[in-house]
Amino acid sequence: MPSGLFGIDHSNRSVDDHWGKNCFNSSYPTATACYMLEHNISAVYIKLDYVDGCLCVVSDQIPINQVFNSAKKKTSELFFSFESVFEPYQKYSFDRIDSIDLVVKDLEHNFLSPIEVKLTVLPDNSTCEKDEAQWGSEIVIRSATTSYCALGMFDAVSTQCRHVREIFEDACSSIQMWDNDFELTHKIPTLCNCIDEFQKEYYQHQKPLLMQTIWKTQGKSPLLADQAFDIVVWSDYAFSRLFIDGCNTEAKTMSRHMRATARLARCLWELSRSGIIRVNDIYRQMAFGSQTDKEFAINGLKWKRYVSSDRTISPILPRTAVHEIVEDEYIQRLSPERRFDQTLYFTINK
Repeated sequence: MPSGLFGIDHSNRSVDDHWGKNCFNSSYPTATACYMLEHNISAVYIKLDYVDGCLCVVSDQIPINQVFNSAKKKTSELFFSFESVFEPYQKYSFDRIDSIDLVVKDLEHNFLSPIEVKLTVLPDNSTCEKDEAQWGSEIVIRSATTSYCALGMFDAVSTQCRHVREIFEDACSSIQMWDNDFELTHKIPTLCNCIDEFQKEYYQHQKPLLMQTIWKTQGKSPLLADQAFDIVVWSDYAFSRLFIDGCNTEAKTMSRHMRATARLARCLWELSRSGIIRVNDIYRQMAFGSQTDKEFAINGLKWKRYVSSDRTISPILPRTAVHEIVEDEYIQRLSPERRFDQTLYFTINK
């Protein structure tokens, strides 16, 4: 393993880069996914379904090659470009779109898949005192993730522009000022209804967006559980429900969840009209007094409402798998002040 991490043979990161503070938390999950790909182990897939006339988030499974959109390629045939722009989406924006945590390419540098990557502990502080079956993980979401959610949704149905516009036109065309807190707050119920209609129509076009690698500890202890690692993949449609369902339609002021919902509706509407927008301008303009790099966060209690898989109780990979994912001699490169690094360090050196 030239990088010290399983499957990452070709990357825009140097060997030293992978172990840095802001890099290991995406390099390690990618290596875990590579390990699961090579061993034909599917990830948990959180996706949107339409059952008995209602939209609902369900747990399923998805092979890693579908997450990477890599067909039958092995990890040695893939290039992992971290913190990069997924260029096929650039055609939808006049301004430069943000980078995403991981862009998967083949060795000819054909773009395969854009993936936001998270590394989270199970349980978090909000669930560690509950029964093990109720443990959950916290996720903090960047605005770049929600913008990729919007671009990916439109990209999958770009040939249906006319119908998409019909869904959003009445609600969106009546909005005078997209940065007006009072106006947008009162429009949120209508915008939510439009997105619901859109997703009922096109949910079969959803695709992987967020890859969340979880590491399970023995409750509050830093020690890894016997079954310690797994990957939960969120489709773009299921991911969007985290903020859409979190909207308080009776609120009198704009929340982060409402802001993300309004941004999604506006992006889909404007893209359906012209096929190209100013993504970053939209996100900067619609700040509503909150920081623009952080979109929102959900704690483990809310996370568990969506992730119903039994693999949160018994993750698919044992803690011993870390010896195959990380070469033992590389463990000295980790930073002991970071919680996950501490756990790995003491697990491997135990």
